[in-house]
Amino acid sequence: TLERVVPGYEVRDLSQESGRRLALADWLVHADNPLTPRVLANRIWHYHFGNGIVSTPSDFGWMGAAPSHPELLDWLAGWLLDHHWRLKPMHRMIVLTNTYRQSSDFRQSAADLDADARWLWRFPPRRLMAEEIRDTMLAVSGQLDRRRGGAGFRLYRYLQDNVATYVPLDRHGPETYRRAVYHQNARACRTDLITDFDQPDCAFSTAKRAQTTTPLQALTALNHSFTMDMATAMADRLEGPSRSLPEQIGLAFELCFGRPATPSELAKCRGFVAQTSLADLCRVLLNTSELTHIR
Repeated sequence: TLERVVPGYEVRDLSQESGRRLALADWLVHADNPLTPRVLANRIWHYHFGNGIVSTPSDFGWMGAAPSHPELLDWLAGWLLDHHWRLKPMHRMIVLTNTYRQSSDFRQSAADLDADARWLWRFPPRRLMAEEIRDTMLAVSGQLDRRRGGAGFRLYRYLQDNVATYVPLDRHGPETYRRAVYHQNARACRTDLITDFDQPDCAFSTAKRAQTTTPLQALTALNHSFTMDMATAMADRLEGPSRSLPEQIGLAFELCFGRPATPSELAKCRGFVAQTSLADLCRVLLNTSELTHIR
């Protein structure tokens, strides 16, 4: 059991709060504590693959799930300690592995044995998180503000009468085009585009996000003023100086999907633009599964 391998947590001096916090921190990262590096390594793996080696990231106890690859988890924990708890080297190491870089192509013979790909016979496709979907739209449209640091932004208006009220913005102006990590989220505010794609309640700690598929997601992503603005900005970016329509469509596919358009896709897109507009095509591309999923 854990009690046999982890030194007991003990605070001798209860007079100072800082001393109690320091004692807890020392206990967490103690060289004889095997739990903390495993939990951290599992979280990193979870965020890259959509599911951790232990699928219950906040429960490594008897009620939690057993690790799918216990030896790998032990090795990752040891690797993390050997690199002095530095996270960037571990991120780099994972994304350069053949396991991470393999295709997500489906094989029935493998699926018959491991339908959930827990044994990693393919890269498990996963949908981007809510904030990532928003930031991706900003990036491909050329509107993402990449400035670091400084004040954040709000996607709501804060009103205060007898009680505090948070009113979602009808339109998201350029002052909100920073990465979602700078969004000043409010516990009582529901921000449609982000909340509809399963952003968890920020009042609670959420180790593993739910992932739902609802009609409201499609309706919001297709018709929200933010999507309309991003589609228009993306069309302006594609038009550029003396760029032909096939070149514009090809650039759109490169920006959205990281690949060239096939001849069939190119022909269909040209016909669609002839009937509607380039901005409408951009609006369609911003709502495709290929854009919002990692495969």
